Amino acid sequence: MYDRLKGFRDFYPDEMGPRRVAMDALEGAAARYGFREIGTPALESTQMYVDKSGEGIVDELYSFTDKGGRDVALTPELTPTVARMVVAKQQELSKPIKWYSTRAFWRYEEPQQGRFREFYQTNVDIFGSSDPRADAEVLAVAADGLTELGLTSEDFEFRVSHRDILGGLLEAFDADVDVEEAIRTVDKREKIERAEYLDGLAAAGLSYDQAERFDDLLAGDDLDALTEFAGTERVDDAVSNLRNVLAAAENLGVREYCDVSLTTARGLDYYTGVVFECFDSTGEVGRSVFGGGRYDDLIEEFGGQPTPAVGVAPGHAPLNLLLERAGVLPEGEFTADYYVLQVGDTEAEAAEVATALRDRGNVVETDVSGRSFGAQMNYADGIGAETVVIVGEQDLANGEVTVKDMESGDQTTAPFEDFPGDRDRPTLEDYQ
Repeated sequence: MYDRLKGFRDFYPDEMGPRRVAMDALEGAAARYGFREIGTPALESTQMYVDKSGEGIVDELYSFTDKGGRDVALTPELTPTVARMVVAKQQELSKPIKWYSTRAFWRYEEPQQGRFREFYQTNVDIFGSSDPRADAEVLAVAADGLTELGLTSEDFEFRVSHRDILGGLLEAFDADVDVEEAIRTVDKREKIERAEYLDGLAAAGLSYDQAERFDDLLAGDDLDALTEFAGTERVDDAVSNLRNVLAAAENLGVREYCDVSLTTARGLDYYTGVVFECFDSTGEVGRSVFGGGRYDDLIEEFGGQPTPAVGVAPGHAPLNLLLERAGVLPEGEFTADYYVLQVGDTEAEAAEVATALRDRGNVVETDVSGRSFGAQMNYADGIGAETVVIVGEQDLANGEVTVKDMESGDQTTAPFEDFPGDRDRPTLEDYQ
């Protein structure tokens, strides 16, 4: 008997059903906005992640030396991979490039609620546009996917900020500040004690008084006050960009889901502009459901031409927590439209009926185990089949099949040669 590895999950059909509905909703939203699906490898060069994030990232990877002597890692995120793909065919690809995919990723970290060592995300990215409408479109795809799943503005919110507002504000203080370290500290603001938070800002170069003032400005979410305090073109431009993104979100009908939240930082260093995180509006799901933002420098850092980029990556484990909390987790029960029941030597005729029903787009099961009439009927009831079509030797001798409605228990006969005929989904009523 083998045990499942820590941090990995099995998904039985009743669990996979809701996940598939969520995946289809997010992918469907992306497709409606013109995003195209891509497929990506599970393994990449470990050095790609080291170059992007530093040597410390190796401790968080499932990395190893393969049989060819190459240092490789299971992919912990998609952004470096899609950046590599864009660089490889940058001159051939029409801009903007709009891609999406859903797949598994792996990180060697301590499992917790909504976070596992193997996890699934739907990634949505736009390359080649710095227009605020691109940022807004990524927000709209995420919002449309969530609302299609039954969530409303009472259930979730996008907390939106801008990295240059944070960076520009830090530079406005008379201090030698490690901006990236300070932003990483801001990203942990809600997860650590106040004293530890201020200590982190002080370690990044601010005095404690400056750290208090900096945090007060962020927590106030007053964009006019920020521009007045900073008095720099960098902050002015960032505030203008953020406002333009929110205006574009208004045009797309998703502004109601967006709240300015300047303490939202996103911890990854490659973010360059607007950033956002999705949270449960009630606070019951205590962690970020997912996030995204603009990363305009990454393609160039990977050896390509300067290419602006923005993306979002909903994770399916935390999303399911939100759907469950809101009471809209999709049903996981599988049901069949038809069960074609065989009695006697009727395999060929039963297969003909089943094939005809499947050709019309129906979900159809039939016996593959040589079971008795009663066992087949019990199975049909167990899988939630709406209609059973009984193909028996006596029925066929009369040129008929029996059609049984499983909810009412009523049944009637139908001509074998005319079943299903020109009907896409024949039911008992069609033959009464």
